Amino acid sequence: MKKYGKRILLDGIGWLFIALGVIGIFLPFLQGFLFLAIGFYFLSLHSVWAHGKLHILRFKYPRLFGPMDKMDSRIRSFFGLEPL
Repeated sequence: MKKYGKRILLDGIGWLFIALGVIGIFLPFLQGFLFLAIGFYFLSLHSVWAHGKLHILRFKYPRLFGPMDKMDSRIRSFFGLEPL
């Protein structure tokens, strides 16, 4: 039950950031791409589909994912997750 709760929490956070990213595309004061990237990252912790999309973007734009790679181990250790 505890693992299922973590998954719901991470998926909820991911979808929240994706929604903020979509809104941020149309509003000038929100950074749409940043929120979309964070949302896809949280979804990629459990979703193979999102992990694949993030993997494609990682090879296409490697400079953008440097800071994300540094935070990956911290987030995984905080939530107690193994690499996908």
